[in-house]
Amino acid sequence: MEYPATGLHHVTACAGAAQPDIDFFTQVIGQRMIKQTILFDGRYAHYHLYYSNAKAEPGSVMTTFPYSRVKGRKGSGQIQATIYTVPAGSLSFWLDHLKRHKIENKGIQERFGQKFIRFMHPSGLEFEVLEDSSDKRVGWHTPEVSKDVSVRGFFGTVLSVRETSETERFFVDALGFRKTGSEGAYTRLEVASGGAAKTIILHHEPEKPQGSWIFGEGTPHHVALNVPDDDALAQQKGIYDELGYTDCSEIKDRNYFHSIYCR
Repeated sequence: MEYPATGLHHVTACAGAAQPDIDFFTQVIGQRMIKQTILFDGRYAHYHLYYSNAKAEPGSVMTTFPYSRVKGRKGSGQIQATIYTVPAGSLSFWLDHLKRHKIENKGIQERFGQKFIRFMHPSGLEFEVLEDSSDKRVGWHTPEVSKDVSVRGFFGTVLSVRETSETERFFVDALGFRKTGSEGAYTRLEVASGGAAKTIILHHEPEKPQGSWIFGEGTPHHVALNVPDDDALAQQKGIYDELGYTDCSEIKDRNYFHSIYCR
């Protein structure tokens, strides 16, 4: 069976105030701001901010809703961390850079043979920079983050799950991912050729309480996968329906892309 998804398209989260969010992504992570729109859904006209690599490629675009009306609750069943790739050997720069900006981080760690640093957004969202020598996308550069150490785009996301098997089944059966690694509490799933912008990592945390499902400050909203066109969206919706994931939305016109949504 052929599946439509080719990799990550974007990741969306609910941040706090707008200016700290802009400063974090443009000065700390060093992405470029490429778009500013308004949230399509709901009564309130919240900004929707977009950040990307040098070429604004799918698989590099982080989007946020600056939103302080309600605080979310972090937990299982959510994106735990969004992972960016950086060049091999650049983590020493990132440690110093995060320290200069007084960004809370957990130092250099390793998972599936790749070194990374996890750090915190002002609203409590979690991000990682991970060394990946095979990612040749072009990063954006700033006065503080030169091109040779800049983020290239997404590697993927870490999802916190209480039951790994059911989430793994969804990604494999409904989206065409394959299991390519297991290490302690972590399971790696990859789609298409795998690697950067094609990876989801499940973190098994059976005792962690369920995170909130509301539109709330400090919590991720969704990870979007890339498909070629509306026919592919219809095909994907059909796969969801056949497998019993019948809460999938109709195709929505977001002006600059079309999308469907499924938990």
